[in-house]
Amino acid sequence: MIFDRFRKIDSSLRRTRESFFGRIAGIFQRSNIDEEMWDDLEELLIQGDVGVETTEKLLDALRARARKERISEPPKLYAVLKDEMRALLAGAQCDGLLPEKGLGVVMVVGVNGVGKTTTIAKLARFWSSQGHSVILVAADTFRAAAIDQLKIWGDRVGLPVISHQPGADPGAVVFDGLTAARARGADLVVIDTAGRLHTKFNLMEEMKKVKRIVAKQSPGHMATLLVLDATTGQNALIQAKQFQEAVDLDAVVVAKLDGTAKGGIVFALADQLKVPICFVGTGETLDDIAEFDPDRFVDSLLSQNGE
Repeated sequence: MIFDRFRKIDSSLRRTRESFFGRIAGIFQRSNIDEEMWDDLEELLIQGDVGVETTEKLLDALRARARKERISEPPKLYAVLKDEMRALLAGAQCDGLLPEKGLGVVMVVGVNGVGKTTTIAKLARFWSSQGHSVILVAADTFRAAAIDQLKIWGDRVGLPVISHQPGADPGAVVFDGLTAARARGADLVVIDTAGRLHTKFNLMEEMKKVKRIVAKQSPGHMATLLVLDATTGQNALIQAKQFQEAVDLDAVVVAKLDGTAKGGIVFALADQLKVPICFVGTGETLDDIAEFDPDRFVDSLLSQNGE
């Protein structure tokens, strides 16, 4: 299982590894460390979606280490770059979302189009394979298509979906989902929520309402999980900050990591959001999701062949 997780992370980073970050490895094959090398490194990190602020922090740390440790050879500095990247991701380490006892509740949030419902199906399948009894709740009642889509995924993964008619109160659907979970002896409820633009005030208020309902029905056992689309780059970071302010995130899933050549957004999220990254989407099938491993991520990203 661990090997398979690592293999998925490696394969999902192929496009990123073969583009900007592969060129970063080439920079450190030069004969000496000079300002041109620093400028080229900065440019590639920004192009790879690490972001200006996080890139500056990374380069400042790298320059400081180079001075302190008197590093004059690019290959030795390359090893330090890997260390500093791992340090950036240290805060993104995920220690688990689910409670050890009692009914766990995961509210999944994110804007339309990021792959939220598909990610829910992948997560539900993953947790089911670990022995959890999972119920899905279709609380995105603003779109009939969202309810139907979750039902289709529920059928595919063989899990029950609690739903109401389109336009129903999302809070009522969640209440019924929690009631059904207890009646059926389930230990995990995964809630799909509306995915309109994160700037919509009423949508955020609706999510806060859902959180209050869960807090009353299942106190202390809820996690709010944000799904972000890696292919949207720095816009994903903007979305994350909006959701963090509105609903207090517990963790992030970076979906579609295999679909971008700019996987550096993971560093920006870890550095600026300060929220654990628990999973990454590694492909299009139901099994294409992996628990995020910061060390493996850095090793795979900066390797020449993904091995």
